[in-house]
Amino acid sequence: MTSSSPALTLNPAVRAHGVVSLPGSKSISNRALLLAALARGTTVLSGVLDSDDTRVMIAALQSLGVDIQAEGPGTWRIAGASAWPVRRADLFLGNAGTAFRPLTAVLAVMGGDYRLSGVPRMHERPIGDLVDALRLLGCAVDYDQQPGYPPLALRAGSLRLDRPVRVRGAVSSQFLTALLMAAPLAAARLGQDVVIELDGPLISRPYIQITLNLMARFGVAVQCDDRWTRFTIPARAAYQSPGDYPVEGDASSASYFLGLGAIAGGPIEIRGVGRDSIQGDLAFAEVVESMGAQVDRQPHVLVVRGCAVAQGARLRAFDLDFNLIPDAAMTAAVLALYADGPCRLRNIASWRVKETDRIAAMHAELARLGARVESGPDSLTVHPLAAADWRRADIATYDDHRMAMCFSLAAFGPVPVTILDPDCVAKTYPHYFTDFQRLLQPEAGQEV
Repeated sequence: MTSSSPALTLNPAVRAHGVVSLPGSKSISNRALLLAALARGTTVLSGVLDSDDTRVMIAALQSLGVDIQAEGPGTWRIAGASAWPVRRADLFLGNAGTAFRPLTAVLAVMGGDYRLSGVPRMHERPIGDLVDALRLLGCAVDYDQQPGYPPLALRAGSLRLDRPVRVRGAVSSQFLTALLMAAPLAAARLGQDVVIELDGPLISRPYIQITLNLMARFGVAVQCDDRWTRFTIPARAAYQSPGDYPVEGDASSASYFLGLGAIAGGPIEIRGVGRDSIQGDLAFAEVVESMGAQVDRQPHVLVVRGCAVAQGARLRAFDLDFNLIPDAAMTAAVLALYADGPCRLRNIASWRVKETDRIAAMHAELARLGARVESGPDSLTVHPLAAADWRRADIATYDDHRMAMCFSLAAFGPVPVTILDPDCVAKTYPHYFTDFQRLLQPEAGQEV
């Protein structure tokens, strides 16, 4: 493997094995940082992911007057409060949806004069469903440019609640997460229960489960009906510090190493997540098992063994609904190159509004490798590549960390593959390619 900014070339590899320790979960890290900042008492978070998205959240909280101090690598001491001292701020939140959406809801309920903006792509990611729901609560939220999209201007409003707050969950589960996390503040100010009702289907439900689990850990138990359509936050709900809280490893990042083990023999031991994880993306282990890999689940460790595709072995093809694990699904799209037949990914419409239009991006880059690909509004079909059909390619990453990481698995084709802008992985996993490289065994006569 050779690298030089702004590209990294992966030479063909034949096998991978070893141990990898995952960085902290981005989804848990940013939720825990925000909840700790809102909770009574002092919280010490350990294992917090060090990445672009978490730095954005930490910087925003510090700008808002939250007492948050580093105590060592991945460890932060946070003195929380239900109201923050800085009432006027201009916050730049990059392309961090896990910071932008929840902070919008919390600051809108808390009241004050704030402007929230991000990179150009963030200004193309819809937020209208969340704004509409906040306005039902009496929050004063205005669009600074294009209606339905950031930047946003927040002003002090007059909270009210004469009926349940309804929010759509078909575009992003982060809108419901944001409302849930802000709801205890609204319940306390209003002196009444806050009821949130889902308007239509919900995508990525496991991410809502993460939110509910963390809220419970910070002292707020949300009542949820059996159909996941109605959520009640009690009037007396209040966040309370749990004291020390360790952040588990990132299950979305585990998908790349589960995929690596499936195509490269292994065994690969993945530390930081296991059968006790609260993250839904752990279900990707079932995907690689359906393709022929073996996964041993321990409480906080996964061990994966698979076949050697570089020596002609094939994974089993699939036709699966990925509504619940859309981020990990990108890994499956690249694994499809090594399957024994066409692979179809269904119910992935949320890819369209992520860091890039991931359906269009995956279609383009898989085709660049030589694959036949068909895509629709919410689906992708990938036809496998025979050894003679692989093309050497420069893979564009669209400033999307998951594009770079999932296409690393193309290293097990017969030709070199170059990843453009590999540093975009800093959004969630700054050292990904170092960890990936350490597990690889190159083709005879080549350097890693």
